[in-house]
Amino acid sequence: MEFALHSLFLLCGISGLLTGVWAFPSKKSNDLFCPKGWTLLDCNCYVYEDEPRTFADAEAVCNILGGNLVSIHSDLENAVVQQLILAGTNDDDEAWIGLHDTILEDDFIWTDGTVEDFLNFGPGQPNALNGNCVAMDETNGQWESALCTDDDEYVCIKEAHRVFH
Repeated sequence: MEFALHSLFLLCGISGLLTGVWAFPSKKSNDLFCPKGWTLLDCNCYVYEDEPRTFADAEAVCNILGGNLVSIHSDLENAVVQQLILAGTNDDDEAWIGLHDTILEDDFIWTDGTVEDFLNFGPGQPNALNGNCVAMDETNGQWESALCTDDDEYVCIKEAHRVFH
């Protein structure tokens, strides 16, 4: 019951947050803005890409767009990324995030080089037998190991632009 109540409050908070982040640029965001189609949260822009790609190909597309596969550092950020995936056009159950342990087993790193300071793996995860790249399950927002060669949708992140007056 407590989990359900917590989830309800979190969902209501995200709903209110997303209502405020879709308008660009905004004085409330300290004159930060994102390109059309991207979502602003704090100082970062997020976009869901619904064309399935391998982990490496998804990272390459995010690089072309000026960012990386998304790194997640809080419950709020995780919930926003989950909502972007849920709002996507594909029916796939998971999407790539930028976490992997392809260099050293059980040493997870983000593709954007940020510190790994938040984890949200589901029960029994990570599981090296499933793969070395990490995807988010859209139904519960938890993370799971997957083969890096799987084709999945993905979420990119990049720094927001500042409006100069």
